[in-house]
Amino acid sequence: MATKSPPEGILIIAENKRARFDYSISDTYECGIVLTGSEVKSLRARHVNFSDSYGLLKNNELFLIGLRLEPYSHGSYNNHESDRTRKLLLHRKELKRIFRETKEKGATVVPLKIYFKNGRAKILVGIAKGKTKSDKRETLKDRDVKKELARVLKRG
Repeated sequence: MATKSPPEGILIIAENKRARFDYSISDTYECGIVLTGSEVKSLRARHVNFSDSYGLLKNNELFLIGLRLEPYSHGSYNNHESDRTRKLLLHRKELKRIFRETKEKGATVVPLKIYFKNGRAKILVGIAKGKTKSDKRETLKDRDVKKELARVLKRG
């Protein structure tokens, strides 16, 4: 089975696979992220953890809370905090759209992927609604059916 490679100029650092299982994603947005120098080096070393991270809208700005970037191993006394709040960079229209969509009950902003695009750190966030247990079971069934179908097609 051939793996899908990312487009030219994109280096994927980490993917939040658990988010697609726990939530149904309606919309996705590509955001810039404000980082310090040691955070960028730590990100290039792939020392990132998505668990329990989410987006928060405050004063018409979007912040990412709970994203853990481990301190850079060769950093000095001015190394960064591992789980500080980081600002996400979006256009004003996109922020208004996200604000409208998250006003709904149960909708939240969840990070899906972190990557470098043309040398700049980007994060893909999605508007998510939580899935119930039955929805999760259905997702597992669909995944199993797709695997079986791919297996049968491969045999011929």
